[in-house]
Amino acid sequence: MGKHWLSETGSGFRLAVQISPNGKKSEILSIAEDAVRIRLQAQPVDGKANEALIRFVAARLDVPKSSVKITHGFTNRRKLLEISAPGLTRQALEAAFTLP
Repeated sequence: MGKHWLSETGSGFRLAVQISPNGKKSEILSIAEDAVRIRLQAQPVDGKANEALIRFVAARLDVPKSSVKITHGFTNRRKLLEISAPGLTRQALEAAFTLP
């Protein structure tokens, strides 16, 4: 069984996420076959949840925020992110989004 929440692109990786805004803290809730479920400490107004998601993913991967872009789902809970950073490997990405 593959990880359908993660795929490789020509310039990096595509990550499928499902967010839950208004959390007490930003954290990974669970990992399903098709998406990483993330709770965000941000409200879904004025793009705050999207900004929080980019910050959270960039910090988790230790890459600049400019390396993480939302490509689909700006106003939905389900989003597709494109991540392109030199030296970032699939193994590092999988490890960053694995629950303890």
